Amino acid sequence: MEQTKILDNQMIQNQPEEITKRDVYIAWIRWWFCNTIPQSVERFLAPALTWALAPILRKLYKDDDQLRDALKRQLLFFNTQLSFGGIIIGLMASMEKERARQEVNGEEITMTDDLIYNSKAGLMGALAGVGDAIDSGTIQFILISIFLPFTMEGNPIGALGPFLLFAGYQFTVGFWFTKLGFEMGDKAASVVSGPMMTSAIELLSILGLFMMGILGGNFVRVSSSLVVDLGNENYFSLQETLDRVLPGFLPLALILGLYFYFNKKGMKVTTAMGFLALALGLLALVGIL
Repeated sequence: MEQTKILDNQMIQNQPEEITKRDVYIAWIRWWFCNTIPQSVERFLAPALTWALAPILRKLYKDDDQLRDALKRQLLFFNTQLSFGGIIIGLMASMEKERARQEVNGEEITMTDDLIYNSKAGLMGALAGVGDAIDSGTIQFILISIFLPFTMEGNPIGALGPFLLFAGYQFTVGFWFTKLGFEMGDKAASVVSGPMMTSAIELLSILGLFMMGILGGNFVRVSSSLVVDLGNENYFSLQETLDRVLPGFLPLALILGLYFYFNKKGMKVTTAMGFLALALGLLALVGIL
């Protein structure tokens, strides 16, 4: 009888605390703040994920051994995009909440270690691809293109504007995804992979292509200084001819050249810039550019 009472008291003491919206909000802030700070080759962003979830795990697992196991569970290799990765932050909180309930109540553990990690691993690659395509590949450049005229005029807002707006955008979107992941559990992924999100990605990709074309046409400036004396006060100007026949041909050729280089050699930006500077310098030296 006494032993049963002791076990009941232990069960009451080990009952998980309620996870509130504030807890989820704090988890997102911690992930957003330290996303790549503790990055390592072995675990990549897992330390950031674990640190983000640590306050929630402490509320769920009152037993030190269970807490230690939960921390180890989240420290396995993890890597995904910042804002869309919020879904995984919320999902892990939701799954750990269910795992803690099962452990305390002595139920069969259906929320196994493998299920928790496989859910995380299965989503992190897909969400990284979607997040990078939308955030880094589209939204970021749209914001830069909007503020680029200010930069050309020497206005500091041209540098600060895209940074502040992009940070605010990622914080807001990521927090929404974190709440979504916690409230919907493993169903949250269906929102990202659903037809509406697919259409949104396609529209943003098209918009991104338009913006990159506008940037190339307005801010990539390459012109030829080649002028040939044909006699009888007649001159052939390569730039004037190109402007009449193919306006913007040289900037377009430069952009396409870099595109094909990156496509073949990979994103070796420093090497490409070195070759580009050397090539443009030689062409300028011989009087073509």
